[in-house]
Amino acid sequence: MRVEADSFWPNNLLDAMDDQPPVSIRINPSKKNNDQSVLESVAWNQNGYYLPKRPIFTLDPLFHAGCYYPQEAGSMVLEHVLNTLSISKKSIILDLCAAPGGKSTLISSWLDNDGFLVSNEIIPNRNSILRENLAKWGSINCLVSCNQPTHFQEITSIFDVVVVDAPCSGEGMFRKDPDSRNEWSLKNVNLCADRQKQIVCDVWDSLKENGYLIYSTCTLNENENENTVGWLSEELNAEIVTFNLPKEAISGREGIGCYFAPGLTKSEGFFIAVLKKKDSCILKNKKFKSTSKTLHKNDLKELGQYVDLNQLTCFEFKGIVAGIQTKYVELVEFLHSKLNCSKIGVTLGTLLPKKIEPHQELALSTILLASTPKVELNEKSALLYLKGETFEINNLSKGYYLVTYKNYGLGWINHLGNRFNNLYPKEWRIRMRID
Repeated sequence: MRVEADSFWPNNLLDAMDDQPPVSIRINPSKKNNDQSVLESVAWNQNGYYLPKRPIFTLDPLFHAGCYYPQEAGSMVLEHVLNTLSISKKSIILDLCAAPGGKSTLISSWLDNDGFLVSNEIIPNRNSILRENLAKWGSINCLVSCNQPTHFQEITSIFDVVVVDAPCSGEGMFRKDPDSRNEWSLKNVNLCADRQKQIVCDVWDSLKENGYLIYSTCTLNENENENTVGWLSEELNAEIVTFNLPKEAISGREGIGCYFAPGLTKSEGFFIAVLKKKDSCILKNKKFKSTSKTLHKNDLKELGQYVDLNQLTCFEFKGIVAGIQTKYVELVEFLHSKLNCSKIGVTLGTLLPKKIEPHQELALSTILLASTPKVELNEKSALLYLKGETFEINNLSKGYYLVTYKNYGLGWINHLGNRFNNLYPKEWRIRMRID
């Protein structure tokens, strides 16, 4: 069924929905590997680029090394919004509906290890994907939680910025996923709008006075976008913030937020708006009863060859050694007491009966020492490694080695003298054929 476009939109919107969607990636600024000048850039994000066609990302070791992230171009405008609002890089930011991790990795790069990111996803299997993508990105000052929005009501006035990429009817997916058109209904639009309002209300108290809530959807209708933002403004006594728009975007109805849409920009359907909190809550319940054990650096000598332990506070967390910048220890302890945390900081090692084994997250982290013992692989061997297989490596003594491709870490091996154990996580391994 073909419906008429809203009069707000240009006539070519529906025709554009039948075109091939563009393919875009965002480069990891801490792991830049190639000259991107041959690629068309995304105008509203300094690390965004369009690809001429969609490659098989699974067969590129640099993808697994976290050198880039495939992300819809319109949603990359989050960086532009953060810059336009003049938000401090030392901010504490919550990404509430974070999986699979596109916006969280963008925020992590934007904070550049000065601020702190809480990345939340309530669905367990999506939470696992979120943790994996943040680990591959090399994020340091972060915490991943698995909580309902209502759980954040106990964490009052903590966050400088809350990002809510709200579940929606997904009209922006119509071009990428034609089957989604058949699932659309006005009833679902209204259900989504009600749910979006509730999600924002549930998390509102966790935002500081004068803090910003950045609201976005991948849909195009007024009910889930401008009307929802307007309702939230009245209900929460919040200010609707106008911000400088990229010239490629169009202003939303009544000047609320902005859109990226097929036929208007080289992107899918995306809406973003900003609310500012006028009043505050009193910080309460800021007591921490630790369930973790802080570890002294003398107990972690094995890890000292891979990371500068003087730059971190390390503690035991669910059988692993986690490291976090010392300035955020108090915050992490408080959040740990309130949230169901699945990842804290960088996982440095796994606690085994007689030793500490370097962890996969450390292999991908930007804090790894340059002097770490390494084995450089060609593309074929790198893909075999990512499948969890073994292959011939000569002239190595016993011990742990970082496996690299084009000098970027992929993971670890434990060389035993006449063979090695491939330590790449089973749940991350490539399962498709590589020949």
